[in-house]
Amino acid sequence: MDYKIAVIKGDGIGPEIVGASMKVLDKIGEKYNHRFNYQEVLAGGIAIDKTGSPLPQETVDVCKKSDAVLLGAMGGPKWDDLPGDKRPEAGLLGIRKALGLYANLRPAMLFDELRDASPLKPELIGDGLNVLVVRELTGDVYFGEKHRDGDEYASDLMNYSRMEVERIAKIGFDAAMRRNKKVTCVDKANVLETSRLWRKIVTEVAEQYPEVEVDYLYVDNAAMQLVINPHQFDVILTGNLFGDILSDESSTITGSIGMLPSASLGENNFGMYEPIHGSAPDIAGQDKANPIATVLSVAMMLRYTLGLEEEAKNIESAVEATLKQGWRTGDIATKGEKVIGCQEMAQHIIENL
Repeated sequence: MDYKIAVIKGDGIGPEIVGASMKVLDKIGEKYNHRFNYQEVLAGGIAIDKTGSPLPQETVDVCKKSDAVLLGAMGGPKWDDLPGDKRPEAGLLGIRKALGLYANLRPAMLFDELRDASPLKPELIGDGLNVLVVRELTGDVYFGEKHRDGDEYASDLMNYSRMEVERIAKIGFDAAMRRNKKVTCVDKANVLETSRLWRKIVTEVAEQYPEVEVDYLYVDNAAMQLVINPHQFDVILTGNLFGDILSDESSTITGSIGMLPSASLGENNFGMYEPIHGSAPDIAGQDKANPIATVLSVAMMLRYTLGLEEEAKNIESAVEATLKQGWRTGDIATKGEKVIGCQEMAQHIIENL
């Protein structure tokens, strides 16, 4: 099979981790008789530098004509002084909106080989951690009306419609049916009207999934529970703002933000796939970045958008085998372990495919 993949390498370490992951994907193509045809386009800081816009229209057009999108990372201090709508992050929000990517799936799984890298005590880790954050991606304060009156006043409107909540809730419950059949709805319904609407609609959707256990937590309590009793969670269902924060927290308890992938999905399983970490400009170009989050994002792309389950599992098994062999980049190495670079880590994963 032939597949068209739009590639946005982005800023900082983005070109390194995406380049390494493309090598893994090419090996999968060779092994399973697939051809992945890449078209590189610009977004983020590099797009600002070259075109003056964080999201050129050509990028949107190419992505819409592709089967899936592979993204590295966007942003960096170089562009921090630009107006909000001109910064690299505007490119990320813009591409999500333009492609209709409303569902963000962020799995946080602790590999047994990296138990020592988790900041949690062994008794809290138990036999492992495996949480899926399902985050609504195109609503909330990130996309609400914004206003600023100089240095004296600013506002960001938080809003959600029934349609937006219903469709992400169904994604969350469907995911739970494939996992351990539990959904935790995270909101702030004690003070926010948007959260009260969320809770009402999620309760209605839950009636369609009688096998799924449902509970509700305020976001402040959920943040605390993630570090004192993470085993209570299976699928965390929440909005854009809360999901942004909680998914980063869940990644930290698994040992390294450099290990975790994500999928942003729209209609008909079209998706954009990216690591959850940032552009890490302090180590860009030094071959120090951990490519595993991006490699695992490629596995998610194979599974969710391209429907290639065996190929996805092959990549995940190869990553696990590589870790079992003791190979570590700096972010996941403990004292005394040998540290290797981005490209070498990718090569070991390829050898284990």
